[in-house]
Amino acid sequence: MSAIASTAAVERPTARPIRAIRPIPLSRLMSVELRKMFDTRSGFWLMTSIAIAGVLATTAVIIWAPDDELGYGTFAAAIGFPMAVILPMIAILSVTSEWSQRSGLTTFTLVPHRSRIVLAKAFSTVGVAVVSIPLALAIGAVGNLIGSSIAGVNTTWDVSLLDGLYIVLGNVLGLLIGFMLGVLIRNSPGAIVAYFVYSLVLPTLFSILAANAQWFKDLQPWVDFNYAQSALFNGDLTGEQWANLGVTGVIWLIIPLAVGVGLVMRSEVK
Repeated sequence: MSAIASTAAVERPTARPIRAIRPIPLSRLMSVELRKMFDTRSGFWLMTSIAIAGVLATTAVIIWAPDDELGYGTFAAAIGFPMAVILPMIAILSVTSEWSQRSGLTTFTLVPHRSRIVLAKAFSTVGVAVVSIPLALAIGAVGNLIGSSIAGVNTTWDVSLLDGLYIVLGNVLGLLIGFMLGVLIRNSPGAIVAYFVYSLVLPTLFSILAANAQWFKDLQPWVDFNYAQSALFNGDLTGEQWANLGVTGVIWLIIPLAVGVGLVMRSEVK
């Protein structure tokens, strides 16, 4: 009996030590989110449309702009309009795709900490903007060289490096507004409609109100985020303009984004 007991004691498997499971690095989550942006046909062509829009806008300036207006500032302004539309759409779809394509259940099962997914999406979309905007501006620079040589005028570089950084910041803020609407609404058509209401309808209403009410004209820089952002595309900002941008950013971006993240953390994913 003692021999059998000793044999059983020897053959009994020993318990393996429990290893702590490391969380998935944020860099890997960002790479996955970037891959998801490019994987689908719609996502690929939406990304490609940034370069296509830059080429088309540059070509339009070369063909139709008067010779005395051929300058890098004209090309940058022409490229900025389609960028202001495309980048927020990319940010919206990067968030709402989890609900519209019903991949959210898989995503949040693999990574239960939803805040890390939201953070990875935010970093990925901002990264796309930081890369794509200089690319589009580089296309405009090539167009400026070609346009001035065709017209036989001196090449004008009327956009400084600081002005370029302001343009990048302005477009990133517009992208973050789209990201905020995607997090807050979590529905692609609803978020896209809300963005166009924010970017087209509200500025018109605010402008009409400011033109007819002096009290709102003085208040507009402190409550109209679009108005405060426009200063970024007009050159150097004063201290008051930076304050306008900060206050309106808290009202229109930070607070709604915090509410949206709170809803994402508690919403049921089907």
